[in-house]
Amino acid sequence: QVQLVESGGGLVQAGGSLRLSCAASGRTFSYYVMGWFRQAPGKEREFVAAISYSTGITYYADSVKGRFTISRDNAKNMVDLQMNSLKPEDTAVYFCASASAFPRLRVGVCDYWGQGTQVTVSS
Repeated sequence: QVQLVESGGGLVQAGGSLRLSCAASGRTFSYYVMGWFRQAPGKEREFVAAISYSTGITYYADSVKGRFTISRDNAKNMVDLQMNSLKPEDTAVYFCASASAFPRLRVGVCDYWGQGTQVTVSS
């Protein structure tokens, strides 16, 4: 059974930082792309960032470029999302996900999803 478990969400003031972590268990993710999505109330889920487990190549949504950094620790099967200069519009439930290739992950066709962690940015 594959599990993705997110942690690190919380409440922060605008301009602050949070670091989200996603712990993967159940199998090796060496050939996967890992990513983060978010969903705000009343809005569709949107892609945030992704990283190739094997190459380390990263991808970001335009809305978070320069503010968010995705990284991975292959030995620990973990993917982190460092979020800086947070804005109220970053408020959402953040989900970790994995897919076999970035084009699939980018459009939300993922093999596994985490349960989500709430991030709230106050103005």
